This record gives sequence, C-alpha cells and structure tokens, in this order.
Amino acid sequence: MKKFAFILSAALFLGGCSQNAAEEPKKAGAESKAEQAKEPETESPTPKAAGSGQPNPQVTDDKTLTKVGQTYRDDKGQATLKAIKQINKTYKQGPVELTIKDIKLIHLRPDYGMIDYFHVLTHREEFDFVKISARIKNSSSKPVNYAPVALLKTNTNKTFDWEKDIYLERLEGKLPANGQKSGSLGFIVNPEENESADNVKWIEITTSDVFDQSKKKINDSEKIKLSF
Repeated sequence: MKKFAFILSAALFLGGCSQNAAEEPKKAGAESKAEQAKEPETESPTPKAAGSGQPNPQVTDDKTLTKVGQTYRDDKGQATLKAIKQINKTYKQGPVELTIKDIKLIHLRPDYGMIDYFHVLTHREEFDFVKISARIKNSSSKPVNYAPVALLKTNTNKTFDWEKDIYLERLEGKLPANGQKSGSLGFIVNPEENESADNVKWIEITTSDVFDQSKKKINDSEKIKLSF
C-alpha cells in the first residue's frame, strides 16, 4: 500500500544522487536540463536557506503570486496562479521534520530560452505544474538520507516520481546532523498535448523512508494528502 519497494529503492539511491546529479544525468536527453541547473562556481552548492528569497535559476519566480489569477513575468517566462492553499503544517518522521508551507497550481509559459530545459519532461510550450514549498530539518546528531517527495499523485490519477521535479533544489539526499534544507519542488501535471490540469483538486505526496548513513531504515515513509 505504501509502495515500499519503490520508496526503498528511491531513498537508497538518493545519497549518491545528490552528489552526482549535476555530473551524470540519468535519462537520455537530460544533459541540457542538468547543465542549466548548475549554479555558478562562485556560489555555494548547499541548498538555499529558508527566507533567502533567491529566485530559482530555471523556473519563473512566483513569490508575488498570492491570489488566483495573478500573473508575473521575468526573464525565465510568465507564471499565472491557478490555485493556492496555505498549509503551514509540520510532519514528523523520526528525526526528520517536514514542514509544508503552501502548495500552488501554476500555469507556466517558459521563455524561449528555457524550453530545452523542460523539453525532457514535456513537449508543450506552456503547461501547469504543482509547486510545494517545504523545509526539512534533521533534529538528530547524525546525518540521514531523506526525500520530502519520493512520489506525487493527483486526484486525476497522474503519478510522478522525484526525478520529475523541475526545481532541482537538492532537497533530497543527505541531510546533515542538526541541519536543514528549505526550498521548492514542482511537478508538471499535464505534460501531454491537450491534457488539462483544471480538475486537479488535491495531491498526495509519499515521502521516502528515513535512512541512516549505513543505509539502514530508521523510519517509514509517510503519505500526506493536500487539498487546494
């Protein structure tokens, strides 16, 4: 029921993935996606701290979109808010605390220069995606491996795994002792032509299990259902 086989294999793989994602993309055609996701060499490779306000390098900034119908354009494209729900809830999995701030359904029209980045996941020139704003915290004195979203499912029966995340903010993988990560995850919910996302009313995320550095499971995965 919890798809243990999938979650187990995904979480075990995450530790190595977080170190090698920029160098060895997993899918044919993902090279351009990984290349655009790299941060400048002068910047720290660690995830952005909560409240840093730094825009994502490949997805249009949506922080000013707080009401349905609002639109914002920057050099990466144009985003229109279709739905939003404030969550502000913390879910505890052993030493890991997952806080979900809000979820949004956004219609994105990428700038021409960003089309190749999304081409791996969709051939549409514009599409809808679900965005999850989250923070994860490790309350223990030992590092753990964890992914806040290993699997995402919608009420329209669409399912996506963590590799389909468009933000690439490295929330998955190793979480340092007493450390935390904060950022966004996003999943295109209508990747096929003529496919609508207007009926997306809720999402269900399945986290990974929590593993220690010896790849031993110390806590089960959790399913979290979030409605717009």
